[in-house]
Order: sequence, then structure tokens, then C-alpha cells
Amino acid sequence: MRAHELTTGRTFGVTFDHGEDFFTALTDFCRAHDIRHGYIPMFLAGFAEAEIVGTCDKLPDPHAPVWSKVHVENAEALGVGTLAHDPDTDQVLPHIHVSLGRKELSATAHTSHLLSARVQFLTEMIVVEVTAPTMTRPRNPHLYDVPLLTFGT
Repeated sequence: MRAHELTTGRTFGVTFDHGEDFFTALTDFCRAHDIRHGYIPMFLAGFAEAEIVGTCDKLPDPHAPVWSKVHVENAEALGVGTLAHDPDTDQVLPHIHVSLGRKELSATAHTSHLLSARVQFLTEMIVVEVTAPTMTRPRNPHLYDVPLLTFGT
């Protein structure tokens, strides 16, 4: 277990517009407001389409991460996430999880890691900036090369 007290900075209410790419809009927001680290305690969204981590195939190693994706359309979403900084590329690395209710299937839901999404009507989000410590997401070569959130240098 790892823990670190977070010093928070600004808190933002953010909306994305109909048709926008979710991750492009999030990246643009972070760049415009110089956000490098933070967390997203919640967002509500409509997605015309989205890709999340998942499979219907038997997993060769049930302990390994799943890298394949499931495509969903016409979904309502509720999500959360963290924002870490990649010092090598000077980019923000979001880690977002969502529950997506597919409207045409009685809002049957899928929950997983969000890979991509296109906004349908709206995304309403709260973003909380973390000013300290530095939050990064280095890959762990001993744990399937999964990028893990770390605090400090």
C-alpha cells in the first residue's frame, strides 16, 4: 500500500460539447489551465460511442490485465479518474473508469477502463488540481508492465 497526503489547488467545473473527443477535450482543458496532476471525483456524460477494456474471450492468464476493447454506442456514463504527469513527454496521463448504460438495452451497464469516447450532448465534470506531490504513472515491469500511480519523485 502506498499513500501520500495531497495538497490540492484549484477546483474546476468543466463541460465538453456535443461531438467532442473526450480525451482530446480533457487534454485541451489540462493544457489551457496548466493542470499536471489531479483527480476527477466524478463526471456525468452521454457518449455517442465509447471503447472500454473488456472481452468475451477466455483469458489465457486471468491475473494479467486485459488489453482488448469493447465498443458501445448510445450510452449514459458516470466516471471517475486520476491525472498524472509524464515528465518525458510533458503530457497528462489520465486514468478513467466508467460505468456505461446502453440506452437501447434497458440501460444495461458495462463498467471498465475508458479507452476512447465521443461526447453525445454533454459531459459535466469536476476536476481537482493536485499541487503536491508530483503524481506520475511509471510502468511496472514486474506487474505486466502496468502503469501505476506514484507520488513524489
